[in-house]
Amino acid sequence: MASVPSLASTVQQRLAEGLSAALPEAGSADPLLRRSDRADFQANGILALAKRLKGNPRELATKVVEAIPANDVLKDIEVSGPGFLNITVSDAAIVNTLAARYADGRLGVPFAEDAGTTVIDYAQPNVAKEMHVGHLRSAVIGAAMVEILEFTGEKVVRRHHIGDWGTQFGMLIQYLIEHPHELDHKSEGADVEVSGEEAMSNLNRLYKASRALFDSDEEFKTRARARVVDLQAGDEETLALWQRFVDESKIYFYSVFEKLDMDIRDPDIVGESGYNDMLQETCRILEESGVAVRSEGALCVFFDDVKGPDGKPVPLIVQKSDGGFGYAATDLSAIRDRVRNLKASTLLYVVDARQSLHFKMVFETARRAGWLNDEVKAHQLAFGTVLGKDGKPFKTREGETVRLVDLLDEAIERATAVVEEKKEKAGLTDEEVVENGRYVGIGAVKYADLSTSAVRDYKFDLDQMVSLNGDTSVYLQYAYARIQSIKRNVTDAEPVAHPELELAPAERALGLHLDQFGAAIAEVAEEYAPHKLAAYLYQLASHLTAFYDQCPVMKAETRELKENRLFLVDLTARTLHQGMALLGIRTPERL
Repeated sequence: MASVPSLASTVQQRLAEGLSAALPEAGSADPLLRRSDRADFQANGILALAKRLKGNPRELATKVVEAIPANDVLKDIEVSGPGFLNITVSDAAIVNTLAARYADGRLGVPFAEDAGTTVIDYAQPNVAKEMHVGHLRSAVIGAAMVEILEFTGEKVVRRHHIGDWGTQFGMLIQYLIEHPHELDHKSEGADVEVSGEEAMSNLNRLYKASRALFDSDEEFKTRARARVVDLQAGDEETLALWQRFVDESKIYFYSVFEKLDMDIRDPDIVGESGYNDMLQETCRILEESGVAVRSEGALCVFFDDVKGPDGKPVPLIVQKSDGGFGYAATDLSAIRDRVRNLKASTLLYVVDARQSLHFKMVFETARRAGWLNDEVKAHQLAFGTVLGKDGKPFKTREGETVRLVDLLDEAIERATAVVEEKKEKAGLTDEEVVENGRYVGIGAVKYADLSTSAVRDYKFDLDQMVSLNGDTSVYLQYAYARIQSIKRNVTDAEPVAHPELELAPAERALGLHLDQFGAAIAEVAEEYAPHKLAAYLYQLASHLTAFYDQCPVMKAETRELKENRLFLVDLTARTLHQGMALLGIRTPERL
């Protein structure tokens, strides 16, 4: 089905027609329409137009209003102040527009068939290292943007740029050669599935033991450094053992992502090692083209606006003086691969804001090399830090970084307790309490992250996150479940739109907000701003609360009124469900 025009776009069209008829000399002037507290919409474009035409804005506004023919959309247009137009739409127009959305599986949201290809780089854990709270934001924000962009029609390629290369692997591999059973599992038999906790426990034990030996035994340190050379040279035995570390780490990664209710697929994981074969060529191209130059033996790219405290230029080092490659070489090779082989039109990096200077220099280098241009753009969706309740970086009482698994387990535990309190009233089984506890807990963590503008830091406060009140996912999930409860309890009516009915103020407010869903999704996708979708959904649930207070559904005075209100709440439920799904949050039917 084709996308459904919003009321705003229909009103905009009517005003544009009036402008064109009344003031043909204005050309295709924009009425500058927006939602208003004084009416349904306000248009203030005539003020700028009057200045250009050297006319009286109130007189011009009156001419425009008189030129708009009677129609079934605009109920009233009032000229206000110096020349604003306050516009009220008809109740029938609201209901008819919503009925068209209701009939569409996509709720009227456009799907762009000719959209480009976006490669999203997100959820970047490190091999042989535990995931901590710092890994949360990239995973949650990135996964939401994948869903949102795909929903609007963008072809999305996921990329998990995991840290799977570097000097520490020489230490780990050498230790494993000398202690070959350190990665063996307690679970015996080919059919026994290894848990993520067991995999991480093995990796942690091996890392600590190898690090202790590396720091205390010079001979082992020498052997470990030699093993790095073997790894980089592609020695078969060394690569096979390196692969064991990668595979063991993936068991752990996948267990964490599964707990986060997130889909991570093996082909999407292309770590630092995936670009090794391209590094030499990347450096050669940059040097031969003059984009990079040798400085004190290192291959560097310089920028006029990047200087150190001493006023001297700070370069992007692509290749070190000893011949080794830094992150820049890998990131630039990844850009080449994503543009050339994946045919990307947009590269989106969901990466910590503290890496902004690095990516600014990498993107500028890629532009100078011609890999990025007007047709192929790169953008860093930078995010801030997760803070504790005290407003400081989130740490354990012992001052260590918080393990992501521990944080998620605690959220699920807290949420399950909240669901348990409602068990009897909601008629939940023990299995549903466990399942809903997980959905509510993980949803609370995701929503707290996504409802904050990505670039801002936010406080991780589980008490607030699992609250039934305020701007939380639990509030939205309960709004959805409440509608499902009403639908189950109404046995004598179905949702049916009745455009002939007069709408109460709370019905109008809910309907007008429902109609903005498509525009909200478009804005979120364009600006890479999932927090704006969270804000839209919270406002929708707030309108629903006001609607319940003023407009009873089950005790509606007439059958038509009951059907129309059922239609409004059912469309609200579908909008909540779709919006929450785009944020990666489940909406249980009973809570």
